[in-house]
Amino acid sequence: MKFKLALVSAALMSCITANAAEPTNEELRQLIDAQQKEINELKESVKKADKKAEASVEAAEKSMNNSASSKLSFGGYGELHYNNIEDKESIDFHRFVTFMGYQFTDSIRFFSELELEHSLSGDGKPGEVELEQAYVEIDVTDATSIKSGLFLVPVGILNETHEPPTFYGVERNPIEKNIIPTTWWEAGAGVTSKLAEGLTADFAIHSGLEVPNDAGVYDFSIRSGRQKVAKANADSFAYTARIKYTAIPGLELAASVQHQTDLTQGVLNADANLYTAHAIYNVDGFGIRALYAGWDIDSAEAEMNGQDKQDGFFVEPSYRFNDEFGIFARYSVWDNAAGNSSINTEMKQSNVGFNYWPHENVVFKFDLENRSGAQDGNGFNLGVGYQF
Repeated sequence: MKFKLALVSAALMSCITANAAEPTNEELRQLIDAQQKEINELKESVKKADKKAEASVEAAEKSMNNSASSKLSFGGYGELHYNNIEDKESIDFHRFVTFMGYQFTDSIRFFSELELEHSLSGDGKPGEVELEQAYVEIDVTDATSIKSGLFLVPVGILNETHEPPTFYGVERNPIEKNIIPTTWWEAGAGVTSKLAEGLTADFAIHSGLEVPNDAGVYDFSIRSGRQKVAKANADSFAYTARIKYTAIPGLELAASVQHQTDLTQGVLNADANLYTAHAIYNVDGFGIRALYAGWDIDSAEAEMNGQDKQDGFFVEPSYRFNDEFGIFARYSVWDNAAGNSSINTEMKQSNVGFNYWPHENVVFKFDLENRSGAQDGNGFNLGVGYQF
């Protein structure tokens, strides 16, 4: 381009300075027009080069930003409950939870979960701020991964998947509260392996429960034994194994066993085993969930209170009419002192209600509740929940 412009300029100057006859006005005009055309072409070429360079820089910056952001994941869930049982009314933002994860490589990732319970924490306040998950997971092979850190114990239905839009009922079922102390997390290491298509096995070694001691007397209430990995006593570790079958669409079958050498963390040698089994089946809108869980505690102190046997089950049929509306009924029976034959400590609870999903990740809930047995009560529950 520069060479062509120089030729035009040279031609113009030679016409002016040469001894030959002076160029006509028409010839001068043509030469000037040619030069101007070359100048305009040069300007356009420079503009295109600048735009191309700018686009290249923007593309590089976008690529760098996308690369970083694609490794970071963020999400969460929450639920608000209104409970009216035996004229005792309460409203509570029960859970506000945030997830955060990071993908270091295709095979190494980090996941965490931070929760605020009951909206407000601090001295004399009802809530707690809890770190429920924080672990690193590594894929060893295409079929096997290992993880280490603070993670959810692989037992039951809700302990690992408990976001409000994923289950019926305002409150979680009482079996996975009083027998399996959901939400239940511990610290340690675990391995998950795909044995065959739709068949997986989990095994974990982790911290264990420590049931409370009041003036030298132990209360073997399982839920109150959660240490939540807060400077937890680690004298007695626990071992959990689970096998899960999902090869048939809509069907999930799973069973787990946990062994802990001492629920009192080195004081009474209270050996304990937890057994669970559950089934989930969904087809053409119809669904059913059923779960059994039971503790067998080998301790004279636990036997004195009848707490050496603690178990329960629930059955929950449901029907989902469409993506937005579903109904359910749940019947639960549990006993945290099933070994006590002198008094009735068995609890029974029935819930009937519906879920409304205006969006797949947003749910409004209502259910009627009836309690009988060791603790009577009737009423209803309302709730709203979300996940993202």
